[in-house]
Amino acid sequence: MKTFCSAPVAHRGLHGDGIPENSLPAFRRACEKGFPIETDVRFSADGALVVFHDDDLSRMAGDGRNVESCTLEELRALRLGGTDEKIPTFSELLNEVKGAVPLLIEIKPMDGVKGKTIARALSDALAGYGGTYAVQSFNPLYVRAYKKLHPEIKCGVLSSLKLSEKGDPLKRKIEAHLLERLRLNFYAKPDFLSFHFSDYAKSKRARKFKKFKLAWTVRSPEDEKIAREYADEIIFEGYLPT
Repeated sequence: MKTFCSAPVAHRGLHGDGIPENSLPAFRRACEKGFPIETDVRFSADGALVVFHDDDLSRMAGDGRNVESCTLEELRALRLGGTDEKIPTFSELLNEVKGAVPLLIEIKPMDGVKGKTIARALSDALAGYGGTYAVQSFNPLYVRAYKKLHPEIKCGVLSSLKLSEKGDPLKRKIEAHLLERLRLNFYAKPDFLSFHFSDYAKSKRARKFKKFKLAWTVRSPEDEKIAREYADEIIFEGYLPT
């Protein structure tokens, strides 16, 4: 893990100044600067792996549909953040980076998608890829599934103390309670923890995690100072760490 996180990790690529997040130019820019890249992967309606963070397309593409309700062709017709950039496929990301910098791949939680299904699809997509990468997810089932396929790959759990703010159905509250308190780590057996930078001070369980600790998302030198009190490395955006 220390080899992977030898530098701060660019959140969704090195975006800003007209370059949208999770776009090929953002990944290219991170490679040019030598920063590892954090990015997101999820399915389209027809089973393609695409690089996109949000569940729905409204914020980044001005479309109210969910990503998983759209085919790859429909997604490719959209543009990111008012630019000419398209939503990349996962294979396009890999072809752009070509192992120049390490990848931190977040598998997005998806309703009805089993761990084995997404783990196998991601594994197949990465077959033959020569670069360094690690995998993380808020869903511990995804982490465990990928780790079972590839015990040699570092896999981590994402969490924070704000998960319950994302929704209030009973199931979501139970899941948030378990993840916030890292209760499912015994099942996922993560190699690293990726925790919100401002929550480490409030979470004894996170601070006592024995393996590698990442802090997200750091957006200023002031945030970075807080994060580095607890974490081994940071995931950043909006500024360049020194």
